[in-house]
Amino acid sequence: MNKNGMRIVVTGDICMNNLLWTSNPKNTAGHNWQGHTNVSTLGNPGESLLLARMITQSANMDVISPNLSPDYYGDRYLSSFTELELFRISDKNSGRVYRVGRFLGFKGTHTGKPELLSLENDVRDAEIVVIDDENNGFNNAQDFWPLAIKTTESKPVVLYKMNNPIGTNLLWQHLDRFHIERTVVIINADDLRAKGVNISKSISWEKTALDFVWQLNNNPNLSFLADCRHLVVPFGLEGVIYYKNEGEAEAFLYFLPYEFEGDFIREDLGYMYGLTSCFVAALTGTVSEGYDKGDLPELISKGIRVGMAAARKYFNAGFGNDLNNLIFPNPSIFRENPDDSDLMEDVQSVRIPVIGDSKAQNRWYILKEKNTANLADIAFDLVKNGEEKALKYIPTARFGNLKAVDRTEIESYRSIKNLLSEYINAVNVTRPLSIAVFGTPGSGKSFGVTEIAASIAPSQIQRLVYNLSQFHSPEELIRAFHKISDYSLLGKIPFIIFDEFDSDFEGNLGWLKYFLAPMQDGVYREEQTIHPIGKAIFVFAGGTSSTFREFCGDDLEDEMEISHFAKKFKAAKGPDFVSRLRGYVNILGPNRTSVDDQLYIIRRAMLLRALVDRKLPQMINEKGEAQIDNGVIRAMLKIPRFKHETRSMEAIIEMSMVNRAKRWDQSLLPPKEQLSLHVDEEQFLRYMMHDAIFGEKVDELASALRFKYNQQEENWPVPGDDILTDWKNLGEEHKEFFRSQVKCIPDALLHIQCDVIYVDCIPENMEFSENEIEQLTLFEYKRRMIRSRENGTGPVLDKNMEMVVWEHTDQDLKQQINQMVRLWADVLAMSHFKVERLKIED
Repeated sequence: MNKNGMRIVVTGDICMNNLLWTSNPKNTAGHNWQGHTNVSTLGNPGESLLLARMITQSANMDVISPNLSPDYYGDRYLSSFTELELFRISDKNSGRVYRVGRFLGFKGTHTGKPELLSLENDVRDAEIVVIDDENNGFNNAQDFWPLAIKTTESKPVVLYKMNNPIGTNLLWQHLDRFHIERTVVIINADDLRAKGVNISKSISWEKTALDFVWQLNNNPNLSFLADCRHLVVPFGLEGVIYYKNEGEAEAFLYFLPYEFEGDFIREDLGYMYGLTSCFVAALTGTVSEGYDKGDLPELISKGIRVGMAAARKYFNAGFGNDLNNLIFPNPSIFRENPDDSDLMEDVQSVRIPVIGDSKAQNRWYILKEKNTANLADIAFDLVKNGEEKALKYIPTARFGNLKAVDRTEIESYRSIKNLLSEYINAVNVTRPLSIAVFGTPGSGKSFGVTEIAASIAPSQIQRLVYNLSQFHSPEELIRAFHKISDYSLLGKIPFIIFDEFDSDFEGNLGWLKYFLAPMQDGVYREEQTIHPIGKAIFVFAGGTSSTFREFCGDDLEDEMEISHFAKKFKAAKGPDFVSRLRGYVNILGPNRTSVDDQLYIIRRAMLLRALVDRKLPQMINEKGEAQIDNGVIRAMLKIPRFKHETRSMEAIIEMSMVNRAKRWDQSLLPPKEQLSLHVDEEQFLRYMMHDAIFGEKVDELASALRFKYNQQEENWPVPGDDILTDWKNLGEEHKEFFRSQVKCIPDALLHIQCDVIYVDCIPENMEFSENEIEQLTLFEYKRRMIRSRENGTGPVLDKNMEMVVWEHTDQDLKQQINQMVRLWADVLAMSHFKVERLKIED
């Protein structure tokens, strides 16, 4: 009996899945055929029939679905054939299960038109209808459609699993006309891509999400989907986008922060058909469970998390390890267990903004969306408590010992990883793969690309490094090619880093011409003999150019400079060299590169924590907390520039007297003279003392802010603040009002690219622009709203609603905040704090 008398109808296209697998001979003493490899076959209903089985298990109730006749093995239905093999369950489990090793193809019927199956005991008033449309005839066969969607009186929830995303089939047009309000469309992202929809894959979650929203709003092939009330798009087993359009369109990304699309299933683990069906089944089960309680968007949101967990369990279970006693699909997939709760907790969601401008798109970071704290606070927490705690809900890319959270770096690294993976797994390769890496000295160019390669195929890679600035003749390069060929003949893939390839030799960029033939044809010439290089990866690490644009002269603006550079670049075979590259990456390093480079402080924090973990393990306690003075952390994170980037950070640790220490205190730092080799030592010491000094002066600053504000008669008074009462006799509640504002000033200033430093004299006042005043006013307003929420007196709003509230905020309150913000620089200066703009160092 179904719970609550609910009826679920499941129907759609029909396919018979034929499973084939081989086994060793079982009887070598019998007939001749018994001594050969045995081939076994097993029929298994697929498409809508498989989906119906899964929903029965997921919803824990009987469903109304087509029934197969006893002769279903005949030539009436579409058939598919897959070859099964044993694969590891996962990286964490060495057990083995059968999965699809190879999809062999389909077999049609003798009539050329596969049969469909009617629904038995169909009902007009079913609460939920699930349709599996594989574009094999059902979508245009109206006679086989369920009664609940044929009639216009019924209003079921329709979960429409669509394989072929086009808006011309009869079924979609019918649903769009009569049932669109309660129809949930589920389309796999790869099915969209197969139709030419350009959505990036496995680059970054930000880029994938923004690509999807742009395509949905601008691609005419997807215009029919823009009217969907509910559109769910799985991206592998790692992410899902839910597009909702109930009056106002908005989209949400659900993702696993420690994985990207395609990470869970690798070639060495095989494949499983029915992954999207499993997701839909779990989603259906969630909708049925809460049908009478929650609204549809809430159920979909929960169902996405449940579906992601179920699909991963389905893949891990495969077809089991005993095909002679196959239970498929395994009911345990849809039973909740503790691991499911952990996974669903890990699944994060974020609203995807609609951004038309490509530059603005590049500035959207999930890290900032998912964490209300200031970036400086996140960085501090990262150093103090480690990445696992500080970045638990933030997209993080890992390649061996290399970790990245900066979206720009993630996208570059993953693009290179995709290139390397394709190349390493390719067969009959005749020429090397050539990529370039740029970055300032000490930014870690060689380390990054090496870790990426090692994370793909550590046993196949043979790393070689040649610094071309130390070569004196082409003969030295030929000897290097000889060694590369030798490793290639031994079955290794040489991974060669040509460091400082852009150094001068026989003129500007003189080495480039010697690489053109090896890059293009995979050969090098020694006198009159031509030698093949074989499969190899060339990594060209720049020594004089810090970015690819700089190498190509794209940053130049003066017409004369551009013309002069173009002639020299062409003469050095620069355009020919660039045309042979298949990718490049700009390594950002720990220094800030531009005004838009907001995440430099996070990169710096990750690097500092990694250095401490590696060089000072005795300073990490059992809770994973780094025993480092707060002032030292602040100085390392906020100093504008390390003179030699990563090398300088490493040197400061090595020069400190910390080898046997359990805690890195300020007294253990090197003397000023040694610090000056790597940082501006005066700035470093000011930043180090900032927290202590600022903390001591909070009451002094708060009292001054109150006094100066109350001096101005035109200002709107702070409620309850008697201006005749001096600071000492003021109540704690009102003191805290001013203290809390003072404490947030450094964070607020960072939003307009400014910081606060302590100086020995009273500095000149900083003049804020009106735009900066507006930004600071809005920041202080949001801080007050967050505080009122924490006290239980303010509303819980998303960012868009906060802006709506701000626009309708009482003008007197706006004036109060605005006038206080205008006093900040003056109040800080009275206590020897200088506001200075953050400089972008070359």
